[in-house]
Amino acid sequence: MDEIFFDEIHKTSTVSTCAQEAGQDSLSSNAALSALQGGDALTPPSSEYSQMQNGAHDDGDNKFLGEQNIFKLLLKFSIPCILSLLVGALYNIVDQIFIGNSSLHELGNAATGVCFPLTLIAMAFAWGFGDGTAAYLSICQGRKDSEDAHRAVGTAMTMTFLFSILLIAVLLPLRMQILRLFGASDNTIGYANDYFIIIVSAFPIYMVSNMMTGVIRADGAPSFSMIALVAGALTNIVLDAAFIYGAGWGIKGAAWATVIGEGVTFVICAVYFFRTKTFRLRLKSFIPAPKILLEVSKLGISSFITQISIVAISLTGNIILAKYGALSKYGPDVPIALIGIETKVFTIVLNIVIGIVLGAQPIFGYNYGARNFKRIRDTFLIVLALTVGVGLISTVLFEACPQVIYRIFGEGDPAHYYDEFASKLFRIFLMFVTFTCVIKMSAVFLQAVGQPAMAMTASLFRDIVCFIPLTIGLPVAMGGIDGALWAAPIADAVAILMTAALIITFFIKFKKQCQEQSA
Repeated sequence: MDEIFFDEIHKTSTVSTCAQEAGQDSLSSNAALSALQGGDALTPPSSEYSQMQNGAHDDGDNKFLGEQNIFKLLLKFSIPCILSLLVGALYNIVDQIFIGNSSLHELGNAATGVCFPLTLIAMAFAWGFGDGTAAYLSICQGRKDSEDAHRAVGTAMTMTFLFSILLIAVLLPLRMQILRLFGASDNTIGYANDYFIIIVSAFPIYMVSNMMTGVIRADGAPSFSMIALVAGALTNIVLDAAFIYGAGWGIKGAAWATVIGEGVTFVICAVYFFRTKTFRLRLKSFIPAPKILLEVSKLGISSFITQISIVAISLTGNIILAKYGALSKYGPDVPIALIGIETKVFTIVLNIVIGIVLGAQPIFGYNYGARNFKRIRDTFLIVLALTVGVGLISTVLFEACPQVIYRIFGEGDPAHYYDEFASKLFRIFLMFVTFTCVIKMSAVFLQAVGQPAMAMTASLFRDIVCFIPLTIGLPVAMGGIDGALWAAPIADAVAILMTAALIITFFIKFKKQCQEQSA
C-alpha cells in the first residue's frame, strides 16, 4: 500500500486535466490553479500565484465554480479524473495478474515486486520534471509567454532523457546487488534479473513519455493524453497474453509487453508535439536553459521528493518482509509477492478517492481565491463523506472476502501457506484503509488551498515518521513477521489524529481570514 501513497500528492497536477475534460478552457484560470497546486512553498516566477494567494480570482468563465450545485460539479469533474488514474494503474496491475496466473505463480509476482522500487526512482525524475514543466507552462500561458514555454518543455525533455541514461549506467552494472538489497531470494533472483534488464533498458522511453503526458495535459489536450495512456495500456494487456501464454516467454514476455506498451504511449505523445497549442518546439528548445531549469525544478521538487520517499518506504518494507519471512513458515518469497499484490489492489481504491478530490480542486481553488468559507467547507464535507464511503466499502471487502481479491492474481503454493498469509495481510494491513484514504484526500485538499507545508506534513507524518519506524521496530517487539503487518494500521490510527488537527487548524485560520476580509 505504501508504495503508492506519495504518488497521490503528485497527481494534484492533473487539476487542469479534470477541469478541461469537463469543459473548462480558461487559460488564466488554469494558470492560477496550476500555480496554486504547483507543489511547494517556493514561489513560482509569476504574478498569477501571488494574486491567487491574495484572493484574486477569475470571475469570467469560472464563476459557476462558486454558484452551481457542488455534487453535480463533482460528478462532472471527478469522473474523468478517476478514469484517467485507473487507466494509469493498469500498467502495474495487468503484469501481476498475467504473471500470477502463469506457471511462475508467486515467484513471478515476487520478482516484479522486487523490481518495482527501481521504477519508482525513474518515475521520481520523470514526474519531477513533468509536473514542474506542466505548472510552469500553465503560468506561461497565463502571462502569454510562448518563448519561455517552449524552452521549458525542451529543457525538461532533455534533462529527463539525460537522467534516464544516467540511471541505466548506474543500475545495470549493479543490478544483482540492488536486487538482493530489495528482497530477491535465491528462488526469484533469476526472474528478477531478466525483468530488471528489460525494464531498466527502456527507461528513456518510460521516463520521457511520462514527462510528456503532464505537459500535454497542461497544453490543453487532456483527451489526447488519455488516448496515449489507454493505447499503451491496451497494448500491454494484449501483448501480456500473447507473450506470456502464447509465446511462453514468461517474465521476459511481461517485461517486453510493458516496454512495447510504453513505446506506443511514447510515439503517440511525440506526435502531439508537432501540433501543440500554446508553444512550438524548435531545435534550440532542447538546449537546457539553466534559469528556466531552476524554476521548473522548484515547481517539481515536491513531486520528486515525495516519489523518492516511496523508495525508502518500499525498500524498508521489502527488507523486513524478506528477513522475517525467511524465518517464518511463509518463506521470503510469499510475503514479497503478496505485498506487491496488495499494493496494486489498494492503488484502485486510492485512485478512486484521489480522483474525487482532484475533481473538487477547481472548486477549492476558485473559492479559496474568492475567500468563500462556506463553499470550501461544504465541498470538503461532501468529498470527505464520499471518501469515507469508498473506504468503508473497501474495508468490508478486505475483511470479509480477501481471497476473492487476491486470487485474481493467481494461486500460490499451499506448502508455503500462501492463502493464510494473504488473508492475514489484507485483513491486518488494510484494517484502517478508511483512515488512509482520508489522510491522502486531506493532503490533496490542503495542497489545493495553498497549504503545501501542511499537505506534506500529512503524508510525511504517516509514512516516514510513523510507518517506517513501526515496520522496523514491531517485528522485533512482536517476535516475527506479524509485527510488520501491524505497522500500517497503527500508523494510520496515529496519523489520522495529526491529519484532523491540520484540517481543523486550516479551517479555523481560513474562517478568521474570511471574516477579517469581509469586515
